[in-house]
Parts: sequence; structure tokens; C-alpha cells
Amino acid sequence: MYRTSKFAVVAALALLPASVRAQGRASTPPPAVNAADSANDPVRQLVARLDLEKYKATVKGLTEFGDRRQGTERNRKAVDWIEAQLKSYGCTNTERIKYEYNPPPPRAGRGGGRGGRGAPPPAGTVIGNGPQNGQGGSRIFGVRTAVGVNIDSMKQTDPKIRAEDMEPTTPGEREEVYCTKIGTTHPDEMYIVGGHMDGHGWGQAANDDGSGTALVMQLARVFSMPDVQTDRSIRFVLWNNEETGLNGARAYVAQREALQGKEDPAGSGKYPEPKWLGMIQHDMMMFDHGMPGPDGKVSKEQRPEADVNIEFAQTAAKADEAMKLAFFFKNANDKYATDYPAQVGPHMTNTDSDPFKDIIPAITLRENERGAQIGAGWDPQWHQPSDVFTTYSDKDFRLGLNAAETTLAAIAELTGAKLK
Repeated sequence: MYRTSKFAVVAALALLPASVRAQGRASTPPPAVNAADSANDPVRQLVARLDLEKYKATVKGLTEFGDRRQGTERNRKAVDWIEAQLKSYGCTNTERIKYEYNPPPPRAGRGGGRGGRGAPPPAGTVIGNGPQNGQGGSRIFGVRTAVGVNIDSMKQTDPKIRAEDMEPTTPGEREEVYCTKIGTTHPDEMYIVGGHMDGHGWGQAANDDGSGTALVMQLARVFSMPDVQTDRSIRFVLWNNEETGLNGARAYVAQREALQGKEDPAGSGKYPEPKWLGMIQHDMMMFDHGMPGPDGKVSKEQRPEADVNIEFAQTAAKADEAMKLAFFFKNANDKYATDYPAQVGPHMTNTDSDPFKDIIPAITLRENERGAQIGAGWDPQWHQPSDVFTTYSDKDFRLGLNAAETTLAAIAELTGAKLK
């Protein structure tokens, strides 16, 4: 895992605006909080409005639509359900991005996923016995086990889930929903907070990415409360077609990038597409059980050193700004998250923040490093029939909730959130 020294943290924070630096150092442990401090800190009060049971219930609601595979009726019903939930929270200005997805026929052996990596290594393969980089561009080495997308319906032993996932995908129009918290003093600027609602693998896509979708929806719930006010705007987006190559996020960028910061109609004070200040993606939030053992199996118990991984892409055009944003989020975790720490890594990849990374600062929050750990088999539920709601314990759900606390706190600080 990419670890950072105290010097690196302080150096990164030094590049942030003075108002942000004054909020605390990312390497400083969170101070003891008394009732008076909490009462005077709107960020802490907002974080306290997150609730484990509400988070779990939102993940559970998403899993009622099976894997929500794009191009199916269950996917379309899930989009409708998400929109209805957002409206019920008070985030009523919901809109949809529409686009066409007409892929070429899959090549033999691809299984309809994004794989194409060739034959996987056998379980227990040891990675890294020389100076070359480890998996995912990281310097982490260890045991790797097979990964891929399950395409065998009979591996799903629950007949109800198997029936829910039976309809195959078909080409055509796709939709994804978003809503916006309008800033009071800078409505023309916004942060984009996202997670992808589609999945595959003949499970329920509970973790990939029901966990990230539910996180974004719960943030929309808190920020949409009538007594919450922000200076800048926040857009909550639930991407579609992530599993086919980030097509929903790419469609959003293609359709909306040129509209940034334009008042419409002129003189109205309304900005259909505020200027993008940063993009924060959430993708697989709950399962941090460690490296596979020599037998290729991952522990059923969450490891004591579980943490939230915050990643930026060091190869992106906006890498420096993204690094600063990542450390800002780490600082927010240090101050406001209740259970699990955060670590920053430079290898963001394979999720909906990718289409934004050369345009604006873009980061992602995850359960593990994407390339080095998830891609090496640290999550045996990834794209598998076992990615169902009942697989996960409260410790797993609480890790996802801590990621929600991290993002809520950081976004509240960045947008100037306050309580009326």
C-alpha cells in the first residue's frame, strides 16, 4: 500500500489555500471532542446525521433489483427507484443524462466484461521477486489469485437472485440520474460526487457498486435537509454503464463539459452546469479483509488495519491538484471519521473518475487500492455471485459508512456548509 510520510502530508497541505490549511494537519490525530466543540462545528453535526442502518437499508434497496446490469429492465427500474429516493430526501431537482450504448459483439472469451487479460494466474501465485513494479503499477508485492467476471448463471445458488439476473443486456438508449444541491453564494461552481449503480456477475452488486451508490445517496439525503446551506453547489451523480467501460461518465463529460459556468437563461442566476471544481468517485467501499493466503483464499474476517483508500492518478494532467484534494480528504477523515483511518495512493484507475482526471482534480475512495489489491484478488466477491447483501457484516458496512463520513466532511468544508 502506498504510505505517506508526515513530510509528504504537510507538503501537500501547504499547497492548499490558507483557509483550508487552517482546518488542521492530516497527520495529526483527531482531538478529543466535547459537546461544546460539536455544537459549534456544523461539519461534525452533519457527519452525525449519517446512520449505519440507513446506509445498510439503501444498499439493501439497491440489491432488490439484482445486479442492475445495464441494458435491462432491472437496471431501468433501479434508475427510477434511485430518482424516487433522491426526491424523497428533498433533492427534488433530479435530471437524467441520456445516451446510446451500441457496443460491437463481444469477442470469444471476453465474457461481456472489461477483462481481456488472458488466462489468470493460479491461486496463490506470488507477485514480485525482482525490481520490476508489482501489480497495478504499485510497488506492493505478495500473493495474487484469479479475478474476472462470472458469466455462469448456475454459480448463483440462490434461485431468486438467479431469476432476477436472467434478462440479458440489449443495446440502445441508457439513462443515469443526478440531483444538485444549489450553492447560495457561488451557485456557478460545484463538486461532483459519484458512484455507479450498474453491476454484473450474477450476484446483487451489493459492494460493486451498491456500496458506493448508497453512499452518494446518503450524502444527498444529508445535504438536502432543509436546514443545510452550502456556499457552492454539489452534484450527486449515479453513473450507469461503468462496467462496460465508464460509458455513462464519458457521456456526461461529452455532453456537459462545454456548458460549465454558463448562466441560462442570461440574468437568471441559474447555472445548469456549474463550473467543475473536483470529482469524487466511490467504487467498492466495504471489503478490506487483506491479501489472499498461500491457498488463494481471503479471510472471512475484516482485518484490524482496515482503512479507506483515497486514490489519485499520478499520470493525470491534473495530478498535482488531485493529490492536494486527496490529502484534503485524508485530513477530513482524520478529523471526522469515527472508526477507520484513510491512506492516500497514486494509482487511481478503472472507475468513473477517469474521464475527468485530465480536466479537473479527480479522486476515488475505495475499500482497497484498485490496481494493486482489488485487481489481484483481495476481494473474492468482485464480479462474482457472492456479491450479495448477506455476504457483508456490520464491520464491512461500517467501513463504507466511514468513507461516507470522510466525503461528507471534506465536501462540507470545501463548499462552506453551515446550518441555518
